[in-house]
Amino acid sequence: MSLAEKQQQLIDDLSMLDDPQERLGAVVDRAKRAPPLSAAERTDSNRVRGCVSVVWVTSGLRDGRCYFRGDAESPVVRGLLVLLCDFFSGATPAEIRASPVDPLEALGLMRHLSPTRRNGLGSALAVIRAFAENPPA
Repeated sequence: MSLAEKQQQLIDDLSMLDDPQERLGAVVDRAKRAPPLSAAERTDSNRVRGCVSVVWVTSGLRDGRCYFRGDAESPVVRGLLVLLCDFFSGATPAEIRASPVDPLEALGLMRHLSPTRRNGLGSALAVIRAFAENPPA
């Protein structure tokens, strides 16, 4: 499934929730099922700079596809970060590089966040895109 198709599926799944706060709540609830990163993964090298909340993103490449996991101290940021990581996981580096999609923007979630949270999540998205630009050989 392409990233554009994944984005449309997310929009379809959450479109039944008209209120942006309810949509955000659903994203946060969904992230509660994701296991947290281990202490060994919560390293300085995995820390996302530019976030007020403490945020980590791990990345890896398996069978030519990118995989991401994220965690944050703030439940709201964690929910949005887990959504971003899940969204881009399974895509090839080329797909991520070529795709302008941003699921948080498409779901209308970014405009209801504080500027510091928007900047932080933008930094997390930049980490994901940077990994796709230079995946390990």
